[in-house]
Amino acid sequence: MPNKHEVSENALPSTALDHELRPQPNLLRQGIIAVAALTTPVFAVLYWMSVPNGQWPSVLGVHLVIGLLTVLFTLGYLRASIRVSARGIRERGFFGRTHATSIDAVGSILLLEIYRDSALDTQPQLFVCDRDGHLLLRMRGLFWSRTDMDTVIDSLDVPIEVADGVFTTSDLRRTRPELLYWFERFPRVPGLRMRARA
Repeated sequence: MPNKHEVSENALPSTALDHELRPQPNLLRQGIIAVAALTTPVFAVLYWMSVPNGQWPSVLGVHLVIGLLTVLFTLGYLRASIRVSARGIRERGFFGRTHATSIDAVGSILLLEIYRDSALDTQPQLFVCDRDGHLLLRMRGLFWSRTDMDTVIDSLDVPIEVADGVFTTSDLRRTRPELLYWFERFPRVPGLRMRARA
């Protein structure tokens, strides 16, 4: 979604006072380990079954595609960053797109504790909003540490609201849907159940 407050990257030149924040590296390590743990036994069996009958090139092709996707995701994760200073915010997303927002556009910061999906533990989430309450930047505790969030809070001289209590995505969907990504704004469609007829 285009950001009406976005400025060019050149409008926010880097200085020694900038803070460059990176996503938590342990999440990337866990993801790579999970991909390797899931794909290695599967492809070992597929190679074992396909080599004798000569169909191994198609298995190799699928294996290479999965490897390439893993490398692309890893590079995107390693390049993702948030650079924040008293002049504004520059975010480079996981898919390489860069958003730069001047401090003049920032209206407030909201810090919430939100239940993780299908879990009992919570994670902090930080929302940087414009003066109309529209989302400029979202930092989820899954990817960003609380220290990173505190750095953003300390760097931007704007009002901050720390909400009491713990919230769910459903709470935000009801009260502040503009803070959610488009796919979070709609409740999940319940799975269709096949019922045996007597």
